[in-house]
Amino acid sequence: MNKKVTKKNNTIKQVLEAFEGKQAILLTGHVRPDGDALGSAIGLARLLSQFCPKVVVSAKTDKLGSPGFLRDYFPITDPETAAAGEYDMFVTLDCGTLDRIPAELQNLIGRLPVVNIDHHFTNTRFGNVNWIDPAASSTCEMVWKLSRRNGMPLNRETAEALWVGLITDTGRFAHDHTAPSTMRCAADLLKYGVRTAWINDRLYGFFSREVLELKRRAFNSLDIWRDGDVAVVKLKHRDFIDTGCVKGDIEDVVDIPRSLAGSRVALFFYEAKPSEKATRLSIRTRDDLDATELARQFGGGGHARAAGCTVPGNLNEAVTTVEKAVNRWLDQQ
Repeated sequence: MNKKVTKKNNTIKQVLEAFEGKQAILLTGHVRPDGDALGSAIGLARLLSQFCPKVVVSAKTDKLGSPGFLRDYFPITDPETAAAGEYDMFVTLDCGTLDRIPAELQNLIGRLPVVNIDHHFTNTRFGNVNWIDPAASSTCEMVWKLSRRNGMPLNRETAEALWVGLITDTGRFAHDHTAPSTMRCAADLLKYGVRTAWINDRLYGFFSREVLELKRRAFNSLDIWRDGDVAVVKLKHRDFIDTGCVKGDIEDVVDIPRSLAGSRVALFFYEAKPSEKATRLSIRTRDDLDATELARQFGGGGHARAAGCTVPGNLNEAVTTVEKAVNRWLDQQ
């Protein structure tokens, strides 16, 4: 590899130049991929396949959840298998930091040229080419911009993959970072026959009994802090084992605490497997509260109104730790 890692932000033109002449490209989104991570990887893979002989998308297929129907749009290779392949470029999508890349693929950093495409302003710019656009609603919107800039033809399947990331990261066009550019992207994708109602059902209205049971447990865990300022839901690792579900099945669970009238902070704790001794935390905020201020205390990041992090300890320990941090944080506002 003849290029050094750079902290500067690159342009769409430089990303396209980096793709030129490549014969084998590996793509991945972040661990436990959501709709934007998976949709952007599938969408870009379909676009790159128009001129690159070998394109591989890697993700753990047992962690895909409701966006998992996108596996029918492009083959998905397990990270362990993908890591053993030969490539001349590695593309990460929607990965804010190195530790968000699947562990099996992290050792490719430094061995291959890395193109880092993301819309999180907290991105650490770990690539050789870093295209970071915090103004974009989603990484899928960025991939769409890439296709328009290069004149790559779209079809329904590619447009639907990008649509998944667009609607999941904007909360179906309800979140603050929905912008005119977001709607221009949506309007263009719709030209290709995106099945909006069908996709909406798969993502938000087509749940198994097991998923509904997991959501019921989340509802039953609802807790209120600071006289309604903060609403919290929690799921144990055992809850996922009992129901046979994964986090990707319940991406909208954080909307349970967020829906509490008068709340300014919504928290969703979900415990990792016991061997990890950690708990994941999703954070949503209202008003002028910056969710990344809390997430960064635990090495996380994201957006001003939506962020996440990993907290050391089991569920009970993590909740105790975060409650203290939330009290300090809000007392300073």
